[in-house]
Amino acid sequence: MTDHVVTEVLGGVGYLTLTRPQALNALSLEMIRALTRALDDWANDPAVVGVVIAGAGGKAFCAGGDIRFFHQAALAQDPLLGQFFAEEYALNHRIHRYPKPYVALMDGVVMGGGMGISQGAVRRLVTDRTRMAMPETNIGLFPDVGGGWFLARTPGRIGEYLGLTGTVIGAADALYAGLADAFLPANALAELQASLRASRFDSGAALLAAIDAATANHAAACDPAQGMLARERQAIDAAFAAPSVQQVLVHVSDAPGDWAAQTAAMLRARSPLMLCVTLEQIRRARDMCLEDELRMELDMMHAVFREGDGVEGIRALAIDKDHAPKWRPARLDEVERARVMAFFDSPWPAASHPLASLRG
Repeated sequence: MTDHVVTEVLGGVGYLTLTRPQALNALSLEMIRALTRALDDWANDPAVVGVVIAGAGGKAFCAGGDIRFFHQAALAQDPLLGQFFAEEYALNHRIHRYPKPYVALMDGVVMGGGMGISQGAVRRLVTDRTRMAMPETNIGLFPDVGGGWFLARTPGRIGEYLGLTGTVIGAADALYAGLADAFLPANALAELQASLRASRFDSGAALLAAIDAATANHAAACDPAQGMLARERQAIDAAFAAPSVQQVLVHVSDAPGDWAAQTAAMLRARSPLMLCVTLEQIRRARDMCLEDELRMELDMMHAVFREGDGVEGIRALAIDKDHAPKWRPARLDEVERARVMAFFDSPWPAASHPLASLRG
């Protein structure tokens, strides 16, 4: 156990619990290191057949990274900022390639870094309280933690839509997008957690069977076809297939209906530069393996606090809270293609990249 992460082994299962509810279980570097240590220890421990991760407090699984730390570290040019992202992305990769079943109980807020520690799970459970998003463009960042990779693998153009707008979705939409595997009402999830902790499992398959049996009883309670993404799928695909963010915005601005109006308003509020960077990221990621995509994200993050809108976006949202960011540039038509492409230039030779050791 360390501050804000409780690690336990009960009945053959390793349990990870994020215990920073006052910050919606947002990840610090210490928490990332604690999670990494536990997973490394359990990977080769024959007494552990699987891992279950959850958030404490009832409001959030994990709301992301500690953006106040990002702001402070960026202004101070603290090298720990780069270390944070390198270690976080290595953890995300560890989860995707974990040799034992890893299960994420995604109750409450699941955003940013919370997606990074859940999307690699073999079972991703959502509840009626799940509020999921990759909201980074709202603070002048881009969907990282493997976001380009997993958003690019959602149906149609849903990845571009979620990545650019940062739209918050619930359980039905998460299932429809392939960002979750099963649904449980929050009270049933609590019952499942208690049942798992009271049981002994001799194999990962037995752990997954118990989880699948519990979720099967509630499969009819959450219909992905009834969610917003299913309802607006045709409009999403039509708009977000456009070759540029400007053309996406023109498309939704000209379209009728509340969804189009709300989408246009969200796009106009986001960082124009980071909208363009995000679109490029997701489209590149469609043809990339996870390892290369994570390396690309670290290259991008190196640039975002130096050349992008990250410091200003966090200032406006979380520090001064004036919600009036001064984006540079302020308009989509002022974004230069060369500036967008510069985000994809790596500052490291391939052999000395901080994530060079990642392997599929």
